[in-house]
Amino acid sequence: MFHGLLVALVTPFHPNGDLDEAKLRGLVRFHLDAGTDGLVPCGTTGESAALRGWEERARIIRIVVEEAAGRLPVIPGVGTNSTEETVGNVRRLGELGADGALVVTPYYNKPTQAGLEAHFRAAAEASPVPIVLYNVPGRTGVNLLPATVAALADEPRIAAVKEASGDLVQASWIRRLCGERVALLCGDDALTYPMLCLGAAGVISVVGNVAPKPMRALIAAQRAGRAEEARRLHLELLPLAEALFLESNPIPVKEAMNRLGFAVGPPRLPLVPMRPESARRLHEALAGCGLEPARR
Repeated sequence: MFHGLLVALVTPFHPNGDLDEAKLRGLVRFHLDAGTDGLVPCGTTGESAALRGWEERARIIRIVVEEAAGRLPVIPGVGTNSTEETVGNVRRLGELGADGALVVTPYYNKPTQAGLEAHFRAAAEASPVPIVLYNVPGRTGVNLLPATVAALADEPRIAAVKEASGDLVQASWIRRLCGERVALLCGDDALTYPMLCLGAAGVISVVGNVAPKPMRALIAAQRAGRAEEARRLHLELLPLAEALFLESNPIPVKEAMNRLGFAVGPPRLPLVPMRPESARRLHEALAGCGLEPARR
């Protein structure tokens, strides 16, 4: 389940800010057709911090699970900066039919490594599904260190770590200390190829929202030992991977998807639409990858 192209799914909204349920179902069908290996709704790219409480989050998860219908795994983001709330969220996943849970390091609190270990153990002990640890210090203000990941590897429900620190040395230490006990997932599209070289099982991808087939091709080439092809695809996708982070995620990916005809709507405040100059650079990167505006 925790391998290949796992797409960090955007949450589509109507212009008034309400959830666009029909569009969300359409996105799931798009990924089924594209051969995407799994979907990760309600994460950072899904604007988890702006969702309207558990009820809206649960509705999104139900829709994605219903539309996927067991044809690809659904691994929703359910982590918060409250251990009690996170534990409650993971406990609810069984009734929603999710296949796994993405649990981010607690943000703002800045817990110690001992606090992080205790937080994730509490979530794992309560969870009916396998857990992906999510380390994204640029967002949370705290870094989940390799030694802490290794200490958590004995928890049966902890199956993978999404490593989004941008530090290949840190990713290397996770691999060295954990081996095959915990699957390593890339959390930064621009580092997908080098992390696959380190033994990452796949990527939780933002780029996959707009270019799932090239991302899958990159992963397949590396797995098959076609190093030159994998490097070529990596370098071709690199400008797009960087352009999708010209402003805070998911501002650029929503701009890209709207330009390509997916009509996913605006981000929710406090995020605002992309600045014109940044949008122009993004449009150039899309065109460079052969992604041009189209009606859907």
